[in-house]
Amino acid sequence: MQLTDTHAHVQMRQFARDRDAVLARATEAGVARIICPGVDAATSKLAIDLAAAHPGSIFACAGVHPHDTTSFSDATLGEIRQLATEHPVVAVGEIGLDFYRNLSPAEDQRRAFTAQVELARELNLPIVVHNRDSHDAIMEILRPFGTVRGVWHCFIGDRKMAEDGLALGMYLSFAGPVTYPKNTDLADVAAWAPLDRILVETDCPYLTPHPNRRDRNEPANVAKTASRVAELRGMDLADLAAATSANAAFLFGLAPLPADDSRKGAN
Repeated sequence: MQLTDTHAHVQMRQFARDRDAVLARATEAGVARIICPGVDAATSKLAIDLAAAHPGSIFACAGVHPHDTTSFSDATLGEIRQLATEHPVVAVGEIGLDFYRNLSPAEDQRRAFTAQVELARELNLPIVVHNRDSHDAIMEILRPFGTVRGVWHCFIGDRKMAEDGLALGMYLSFAGPVTYPKNTDLADVAAWAPLDRILVETDCPYLTPHPNRRDRNEPANVAKTASRVAELRGMDLADLAAATSANAAFLFGLAPLPADDSRKGAN
């Protein structure tokens, strides 16, 4: 079994004391690859440095999270552009809109999101999208671009929201919330969504799978999320892991993992 955690903030301070042990546990749990997004220029650079230290197993994304867009400027965009051209950056992210916490003004969020989507198009990179209580506004921004290469990170919507994203060409990534018993709409989407368009992630250190939601999350726990998605779909876990890892390789432009050289489950 070779899993890909497509969204893990392992470069963050929450892992400063035991990062090596966290990564070792991930390997033991069958996690072959980790995609590590930034939330601003500094954490994007940290992700790049971590990925460079773990070639072939960790890959970075560069972007500014909606919470941090109040001071987004042309200079910020230039910094993200420079970072996004470095190896091993595989996407622009984490970007998007968040109208739940509203830590940045909505117009600043929209401006930064649009600019970073345009940057991703310029650089031929996928986008990693944060969407919280902002689906209509995100769709309003993305639809004019036509087909969009990217992923709804930590998808927590219903089937209509999923259909909107899939129609654009995006992938749906399931995290810890799919294991929460009350999330029946999300479970329905995980059971229904096309196998060649789904991913799994942790979003660690956040959103630990049930029943350990109070604990810090880490990449090893992507196996629990994958197990739940496999259960919902009536699949063997190893098959689900192979399909989602192949999808991740295809989306992020990575070489297939050895067990995935047929690109099983990919477009």
